[in-house]
Amino acid sequence: MNRYATAIWNGTGKEGSGKLSTQSTVLSEAQYGFKSRFENGAGTNPEELIAAAHAGCFSMKLSFNISEANVTPDSIRTKSSVNFNTEKGEIDKIHLEVSVKAPGLDKEKFEELANDAKNNCPISKLLNAEITMSAELV
Repeated sequence: MNRYATAIWNGTGKEGSGKLSTQSTVLSEAQYGFKSRFENGAGTNPEELIAAAHAGCFSMKLSFNISEANVTPDSIRTKSSVNFNTEKGEIDKIHLEVSVKAPGLDKEKFEELANDAKNNCPISKLLNAEITMSAELV
């Protein structure tokens, strides 16, 4: 399985602008630039897209884990916060906030399954950053 996205950048890093598109066309020439990355300008940025990918990947992995424990989750809500350290020029921390409704799943098993998903979802494995998590079973 192979997926792709394309980026087109014009101009300098600070004054230039870019457009991102994905194979699925969910993003089609979505704008990004210095202001959307380092300020609060319109458009997306790589860190926001990584956060979305991580939240989606983690949620899906946790769903598989819970299902393997013979419980069907009603809902999994994950917020991924990516910290871009501008001094180092790198993503150094990611925090996952997870809220799960899964009747029949006890807290101890939930914590085990959530930690496994945090450590083993494909996006977590890809990232070279400290990943922390707060998880609640509601």
